[in-house]
Amino acid sequence: MCKKKCNLHYRTSFKHQASTTALLKKVAFYLVFILLAVSGVSAMFARLALCSHLPSRIRQAKACMLSLRAFSQKFSAVSNPRPHGKPFAHRSELKQAKRIVVKLGSAVVTRGDEGGLALGRLASIVEQVAMLQNQGREMLIVTSGAVAFGKQRLRHEILLSQSVRQALHSGQNQLKDMSIPVLEARACAAAGQSGLMALYEAMFTQYSTCTAQILVTNLDFYDEQKRRNLNSTLHELLRMNIVPIINTNDAVVAPSVPSSDLQGINVISIKDNDSLAARLVVEMKADLLIALSDVEGLYDSPPGTDNAKLIDIFYPGDQQSITYGTKSRVGIGGMEAKVKAALWALQGGTSVVIANGTHPKVTGHVITDIVEGKKVGTFFSEVKPAGPTVEQQTEMARQAGRTLASLLPEERGEIICRLSELLTEKKAEILSANKRDMELATESGRLSQPLLDRLSLSSSKLNSLAIGLRQIAVSSRDSVGRVLRRTRVANNLELEQITVPIGVLLVIFESRPDCLPQVSALAIASGNALLLKGGKEAANTNKILHQLTQEALSIHGVTDAIQLVSTREEVEDLCRLDKLIDLIIPRGSSQLVREIQRAAKGIPVLGHSEGVCHVYIDSDASIDKAIDIVRDSKCDYPAACNAMETLLLHRDLLRTPIFDQIIDMLRTEQVKIHAGPKFASYLTFSPSEVKSLRTEYGDLECCIEVVDSMQDAVDHIHQYGSSHTDVIVTENEETAEQFLQQVDSACVFWNSSSRFADGYRFGLGAEVGISTARIHARGPVGLEGLLTTKWVLRGEGHTVADFSEQGSMKYLHENIPVSQRNFS
Repeated sequence: MCKKKCNLHYRTSFKHQASTTALLKKVAFYLVFILLAVSGVSAMFARLALCSHLPSRIRQAKACMLSLRAFSQKFSAVSNPRPHGKPFAHRSELKQAKRIVVKLGSAVVTRGDEGGLALGRLASIVEQVAMLQNQGREMLIVTSGAVAFGKQRLRHEILLSQSVRQALHSGQNQLKDMSIPVLEARACAAAGQSGLMALYEAMFTQYSTCTAQILVTNLDFYDEQKRRNLNSTLHELLRMNIVPIINTNDAVVAPSVPSSDLQGINVISIKDNDSLAARLVVEMKADLLIALSDVEGLYDSPPGTDNAKLIDIFYPGDQQSITYGTKSRVGIGGMEAKVKAALWALQGGTSVVIANGTHPKVTGHVITDIVEGKKVGTFFSEVKPAGPTVEQQTEMARQAGRTLASLLPEERGEIICRLSELLTEKKAEILSANKRDMELATESGRLSQPLLDRLSLSSSKLNSLAIGLRQIAVSSRDSVGRVLRRTRVANNLELEQITVPIGVLLVIFESRPDCLPQVSALAIASGNALLLKGGKEAANTNKILHQLTQEALSIHGVTDAIQLVSTREEVEDLCRLDKLIDLIIPRGSSQLVREIQRAAKGIPVLGHSEGVCHVYIDSDASIDKAIDIVRDSKCDYPAACNAMETLLLHRDLLRTPIFDQIIDMLRTEQVKIHAGPKFASYLTFSPSEVKSLRTEYGDLECCIEVVDSMQDAVDHIHQYGSSHTDVIVTENEETAEQFLQQVDSACVFWNSSSRFADGYRFGLGAEVGISTARIHARGPVGLEGLLTTKWVLRGEGHTVADFSEQGSMKYLHENIPVSQRNFS
């Protein structure tokens, strides 16, 4: 019917369509702007009334046009609906949700002063709902707010009426204090419903989305005919790509009384919008219910109390283990009502997430984040994982890590030596698991050749790993608890600065399974707890390497100190555990590192996003040294972050034997050459010009650029480098020293390959990565980079008052040799 009316209208008013659409957009924009800018109720309703003055034909034409356009895109973003009856087991599956109900609690819809609606908050929620609707999903809203909106309007009218009467009776402009009578909720709802709906309509119009209002009561669900009518209406609206906005008809419902809302799977009493949303999602066979309130989600004890923890996933049967607090500042529900409604919906086959819809930093993307599967709020699931959650793993690791740090250095060394032995003893099993990963990766075709190279393990790699671990075991004897500084503050008051573990480390790595035993050994040596998140492409190899690590840890009872995250946690979710994790160390591509640096809000990240390393060939360079260093820096392991990416040549070397021999060598090694702008200007027929001088190729490719001097090379490195590793090849010692002093990179070398920038080659045993940061650790980060310090003060009843002008003591601040332990 709608299509017929729409087509008829277009045939009769096609000439006016452009002007009509422009008028509609201008009026709607003006309406929303005024709503957001003006707080007065009468002004708000005056502008809301503007919407009702639009010609009905314009609104109908617009709605029909949008519905028809949406039909062609309806299923473009979302796959075919899944069979209803079983809720999603994991957050990652929420992306498949087709029919979604968003429940807006009273605390979300109303302002903090309860004097009206939170317009800015509602606008961001409407934007997200409209975006999901335009992706082809079916969106429904269950909203509160009519009572609050009506209360604001009636208060204004009462004040206005009282002020007019006083002015008439007194004949003066001075007004006495006016009291506002207690407003009855049903009257407020009656006064607020139309305004609330007009506001939603105006906001959704900005996103070319049509809305419809539905008011319901208990009878609409208990009366079979009314229930069928409601179901039919909602389905018809969804079919026409319209967003139904549903609310309880508070103008006629009886006041709520304390009683049980939920009586079982077949009965739910609609006492508030929580129970309404639960009943609605089951009735409509929705895939997902998003219940927004003024708390982050469900806590194991009332929020704000000591040790209250946000529950990430809630399972049926867990409600006995939590304690409910008071309900929100507005509304008639509360967290207990939300949990009961959520469990009822879950039993009916709908997944549920309870989250915060009032926080200004997350409101603008909370709904879309939930649908994307991000760890937001509390997710209700019927499937309990076999193992611990990542939060539980982190707590286990922290507790075991403290025990690990208290072990004797020799005991930590024994664990590392045992792990080294296991790498040799279980070599066949490790290589077999790695072979399975390589086969799966090759079949999938998803990994580039550099990543495949990093994924591959060999017997020689395992041997090198074992040697490196034994080096770490030796260095671990003088790590935790080492005194760095000792000061005699005053007589019998001595201060020490000693090394201690950082705490809980999160290492995220892709492809390279050899990273697991390296990082594990460094964590053991430094007494740190460790959380490992490897790529799924190395799942089999990581699993056996982690098992061997835990076997080694078990000889001193600290098996849980190193945990491998095998759940479906996304990297971004792990980066939000700022209260559990102390340091994040990414090992992988520059894209991975950049993503982690962006996602980690409250946790420091140790690492580098790119490895744009340079080799500068000076005019005084040795031909043989230059060729060998360039070959090794580029061709030894092109995928490594310390491989050369840009070769800088002094201008005087062009068209000389050293230049020809370097080019011939690169061609022999099948290195693809990209010409920098200056280099290309010297050539008649040059290689392909480089797109960017900041490129990290990670393969047998490199850029060649020409510089005029050593200083020009330094300037180029500072402008285009990544502060990783840079090399000068020259026989001029003065030039070399200037280069070493001026280049501001983590590693600066003279007449040596950039590939030496490695923890093992530095004698650190292994590394957790190479840092280009300027605080804490820089360059290859080994054992020392995983330690911090604490201050220990030993006294005999000293107080600060003892050192005041009237006190009897004076500060000495004498340095005591570290080797001396004299506490006299």
